[in-house]
Amino acid sequence: MIKRIPWWVGGIAMALLLVFTFSVFGANRPIGASTYVPYFAGILFDLDPQKYVYLKEIHNPGSWEGVFLLGVLVGAFINAIFITKTFRFTIVPDAWKRYKNDSAASRLFWSFVGGFFLIIGARMAGGCTSGHFLSGVTQTAFSSLIFGGVVMASLIVTGKLFYKKGGKDDV
Repeated sequence: MIKRIPWWVGGIAMALLLVFTFSVFGANRPIGASTYVPYFAGILFDLDPQKYVYLKEIHNPGSWEGVFLLGVLVGAFINAIFITKTFRFTIVPDAWKRYKNDSAASRLFWSFVGGFFLIIGARMAGGCTSGHFLSGVTQTAFSSLIFGGVVMASLIVTGKLFYKKGGKDDV
């Protein structure tokens, strides 16, 4: 049985994380994750920040996001393995098998397409998905509120299309 934590515990924990992150004791800036990708690419490929304007802009801010992303990964594993005991490795989740098909290629293709549209929309709104949802909405940034609304509307439409009656186990 999965251990359920009340929603308000997560809300308080998120609020404390945001207060700490925005404070001078934390990162003194909003939470975001996409900045780390070009920051890491600059390190990995030895790119000159003077030559690439964006790398110059993110030189210092990009450094802590790697630790943040590693912490998210490790925390998710700890939660799934030890707390909820729900960890399992699968490419094709049960819901995909039930409502779509058993094809790993199909699942990977559509996951890529969905992720591609999500990140394009987030970058068009001037940030990354985590930055918009975690930091932008809490600051009531207009672009984040629009992004969040569009994502929520898209989730409802996609859910209605994806989970329509007619799954293999429906009667």
